[in-house]
Amino acid sequence: MKCPYCGHNEDRVLDTREQKDGGVIRRRRECLSCKARFSTMESLCLNFPSVVKKDGRREPFDKEKILRGLQASCSKRPISSSQLDAVVDCISAWFVNRGEKEVPARMIGQKVMKELRLLDDVAYVRFASVYRTFKDVQEFVETLEDLNPVELYDQPAQLILKPNYGGDSDAKTVERTRPADTVSN
Repeated sequence: MKCPYCGHNEDRVLDTREQKDGGVIRRRRECLSCKARFSTMESLCLNFPSVVKKDGRREPFDKEKILRGLQASCSKRPISSSQLDAVVDCISAWFVNRGEKEVPARMIGQKVMKELRLLDDVAYVRFASVYRTFKDVQEFVETLEDLNPVELYDQPAQLILKPNYGGDSDAKTVERTRPADTVSN
């Protein structure tokens, strides 16, 4: 390492620490010539494969682009930024570990949808509605039905009205299938 003060090429490492974000190492160094101290930050340089777009263009893999898409899908959802960072790291690791020089954008989109489906159903539907080009409403509904929504109540939360077809005064009553919620002021 070249000393930033005197330009000498020899130094010694005094301290090494890994930063909290994981991929960066901080080293405290001392020049053997002028005894000046300085810090260096080292990070791993990964060679990501190229992304092949629908139209055949190739562009470099961009973690920030995936993060922006996840943030848009997860806006106003109870998902922390650390969870989103973990998803981006998972997708990036998957991307590098494939060992290929080029990966179709379609595969990345499918991986993002898979991870979002595990994280949050609403975010998954938001991402899928933008990422996948649905032909019609029915195709979108079928995608939603595949989510297997959880029943929120044991009984349906709808009102059943009995129509009044004559002079029967009892027929005007409204039956509830679950108790009404009480609201206090």
